[in-house]
Amino acid sequence: MENIAPALLDWFYKNRRILPFREDPTPYHVWLSEVMLQQTRVSAVLPYYERFLAALPDIPALAACDEEKLHKLWEGLGYYSRVRNLQKAAKIVCEQYGGQLPADYAALRALPGIGDYTAGAIASISFGIPVPAVDGNVLRVFSRLYNDPGVITDPKVKKAFTARVMEHQPPEKAGDYNQALMELGALVCVPNGAPLCDVCPLAGLCQARAAGTTAVLPQKAKPKPRKVLPVTVALVESPAGFLVQQRPAKGLLAGLWQPLLWESEHLLQAEVLARLAALGVDTGTAVPEALPAAKHIFSHIEWLLSGVALTVPEQAAPAGCVWASREELRTTYTLPGAFAAYKDRMLG
Repeated sequence: MENIAPALLDWFYKNRRILPFREDPTPYHVWLSEVMLQQTRVSAVLPYYERFLAALPDIPALAACDEEKLHKLWEGLGYYSRVRNLQKAAKIVCEQYGGQLPADYAALRALPGIGDYTAGAIASISFGIPVPAVDGNVLRVFSRLYNDPGVITDPKVKKAFTARVMEHQPPEKAGDYNQALMELGALVCVPNGAPLCDVCPLAGLCQARAAGTTAVLPQKAKPKPRKVLPVTVALVESPAGFLVQQRPAKGLLAGLWQPLLWESEHLLQAEVLARLAALGVDTGTAVPEALPAAKHIFSHIEWLLSGVALTVPEQAAPAGCVWASREELRTTYTLPGAFAAYKDRMLG
C-alpha cells in the first residue's frame, strides 16, 4: 500500500475513456465538464457539453449570455442552479481575472458553485497543481482499499480519506492521478453491483476484497425522507400556443417556465376551471381532459402531478403568463424535466 500510484496510472493510461475534456483539458473545458457531471452520467453529458461549447466557446461568452438562452442550453440536464452559478462565476472571472480561470486552488474555491472537488479537479488537471480532487468515486475506492467502515458523508471521515489520497499522489502527475482514481471508481470499483475486482489494478492490495466486505462499503448516512407534494397542472392551449408562466427568480426551478400549476393541491376539474376563471382565462365551452398522473423527484421534494388539458379561444395572456407556440417551446422557453410526462404533448 506504500505506493499505489504506479499501478493505478499504468492502468489509467491503458484503459481510460477518450473524452473531449480530457483531450483538450483547458481550465474552462474541465470546469464546464465537472459542473455538468455533477449528478449526471458521462453519456448523458457529452451532447450537452459539445452544444454548450459551440454556443459559448469561452468564459467571456458565458458571462455575457442571455439568461433565457443559458437555461435553454442547459435544458434537460436539471439542477439549474449549476448553470446559474457557472455564469455568476464567469462574470467574476471576467471582472477579476481577465476572463481566464486563476491557477490558484483558493481563488478557484472562492468562485460561486465551485467546491473542494471541482477546484481540485481544475487545479490539478488543467494547471498541474498537486491538490486532491475527491468525489464519490474516490471515496468509494479508498473505503474499499482500506476496508474502512467510516461514513463517507461525515466531513471528518472525508477529511481523513482525502489525507490518504494525498499520501499516494505523485506531485508531478497530480491531474492524471486524480483522474485515474475517478476512472477506477466509475469503471471498476463501481457503485451499484459488485466491483470488477478481476480487472482492478489494486486488487492485490484491497483490504475489503481480502475481507469480503466490498458489498457493504462505502458506508453512507441514511438520506432524509423527501417531502411529498401534490401538484395540479393545467395544459391550456389556444390558437396562439400553450399558456406558460415563469417561476420566481429564487427557489425551486428558479426562473424557468412551466404550465399553469398549483403546488400542494390536487384539484378536481371543476376547481381547475374556477381557478382559471379567477386568473381571467376565458375557458369558453372547453371540456377538460384528464392528464396522466406523473411523478418527479427532486433532491429533497417529490412532486405527484395530475391535472387537465383543455383548448380555449384565442385571448390575451393573464398577467405573468405568455402564450408560447410549439416552436417557441422548442427554441426559446425552457421547460424543466419535472414536466417530462407532458412535454411530448406540448412540443408536438
